[in-house]
Amino acid sequence: MPPIISVIGKSGSGKTTLLEKLIPELKKRGYRLGVIKHAFHGFDIDKKGKDSWRHKRAGADAVLVASPGKIALIKDQNSDNLDGLKKYFQEMDLVITEGYSEGNKPKIEIFRSGKHKQPLSLKDHNLIAFVTDTDIDLNVPRFGLEEIEKLADLIEIKYLQMEKPASAMSP
Repeated sequence: MPPIISVIGKSGSGKTTLLEKLIPELKKRGYRLGVIKHAFHGFDIDKKGKDSWRHKRAGADAVLVASPGKIALIKDQNSDNLDGLKKYFQEMDLVITEGYSEGNKPKIEIFRSGKHKQPLSLKDHNLIAFVTDTDIDLNVPRFGLEEIEKLADLIEIKYLQMEKPASAMSP
């Protein structure tokens, strides 16, 4: 099973923007990545009246919509526990979450001084890195907002060097 790292931060801090920069850097290094977006307010990709919606409404426990090159799984789940979601990412080298600040996985917090007064992770023992435009010291490696390669280096050294990328194992 791949390691899981959570990118956390308060709303508007730049979690998605950080991931948009970090994912291509890790992909460039040959890793296969999965991303889990924590939608704690819920979401619905299955539109009322569509066949998949009708199948689910009729009682199917899971509906998979497949097209050339893409799939979407609609399945009821009792919780959004990360360990229960790992099974969907077995062929990945790393899973990065956006959110799950309350979880017990390694975390990278992004914090922008112009957006909030203080970071989320002042006392979180799962914090492994802090990405910020401040000089706040949280006793973990601190990176500037554009130091993506250095952040990727840390992730690679701590979580990926022990295993070859899944993509490198394919013939």
